[in-house]
Amino acid sequence: MTDIPRLEDLAAHLGDLSGQRIFVRTDFNVPLDESGAITDDFRIRAALPTIKWLTERGAFVVCGSHLGRPKGAPDPRYAMDAVRARLAELAPGVELIENLRFDPGETGNSSDFVAQLTDGIDGYVNDAFGASHRAHASIVGPPQHVPSAMGRLLEKEVDVLLGLRNRPKHPFVAVLGGAKVSDKLGVIEALLEIVDEIVIGGAMCFTFFLAQGKQVGASLHEPDQVDVCAGLLAKAAELGKTIHLPDDINGTDAGGNFAQFGSRLGEGSIGYDIGPGSAAAFTDVIMDARMVFWNGPMGMFEDERFASGTRTVAQAMADTKAFTVVGGGDSAAALAQFKLDDEVDHVSTGGGASLELLENGDLPGLEALRTGMTT
Repeated sequence: MTDIPRLEDLAAHLGDLSGQRIFVRTDFNVPLDESGAITDDFRIRAALPTIKWLTERGAFVVCGSHLGRPKGAPDPRYAMDAVRARLAELAPGVELIENLRFDPGETGNSSDFVAQLTDGIDGYVNDAFGASHRAHASIVGPPQHVPSAMGRLLEKEVDVLLGLRNRPKHPFVAVLGGAKVSDKLGVIEALLEIVDEIVIGGAMCFTFFLAQGKQVGASLHEPDQVDVCAGLLAKAAELGKTIHLPDDINGTDAGGNFAQFGSRLGEGSIGYDIGPGSAAAFTDVIMDARMVFWNGPMGMFEDERFASGTRTVAQAMADTKAFTVVGGGDSAAALAQFKLDDEVDHVSTGGGASLELLENGDLPGLEALRTGMTT
């Protein structure tokens, strides 16, 4: 997006960054264990190129981020202490303010909270791709008040994901999983216009099974979305596109014992993963592609009994010669768990943001930078 100011534009507007106070909206929403220790600092490290670019030019950087889901009030479980300590190791001298969502003005996009964030600030940089689909105060507010730009991480995410949308290489395959099909209806609709094939796993496949008249036992499904799924299958056929659904399922029988099924599950049975045949078939589709986007696990991979489907797809993403993009969230966590995160071309820092950008071609955070104070 050439119409969004970059770091160089911000520097040109301010003239000399030395001594300038720059507020960088980062996404340091990192996973924590029960003791409050960081288990994966990927999102902190992902912001370093922007932070270092600014500090090397003499700017004083103040970072702000959310962490977890506090209810608009201070919550010690989500305090930024551990993040602040890690940031100090990686980027000494950089300030990190307290969790933005401790103030209800953040999610409420309060003008008073925006004024508080921009008080004494000379410039603003949005480097929080994973939060840029939210019209929150720290995302859409500052560009209206101070010279602003996108950081290196946000710039790269936008370039890669809009490249999928606007400059696809065919065959282009989308691999979608996760629990709820309702979370991905919009992106499925949009992807049908640009991809050649869609692979669907995870619990969302069961609502599609119902649309085909199959039994799903006690598996997670959304009855109110069955007609919508039937419409998507019909639209795919009309467009000459293919939606691949699993032919076999791993799960538990009515007694709670591990079991393997076809694509019809009896009463009391629950599906938790795609089966080995489906995993092999999905691998073939991925290996034949020139471009692949993956968002959502194939099953409950946190449980080793139901990890094989997601592991197989992750390995295919690593092995294929296609340009591969993983849309953050649980898919990125799965890649890290299987130690394959360095084997794909791009791992996004935002699950929901990547889906919304693919669906709509824009995000509230990008629009704010585009329409804010010119730099």
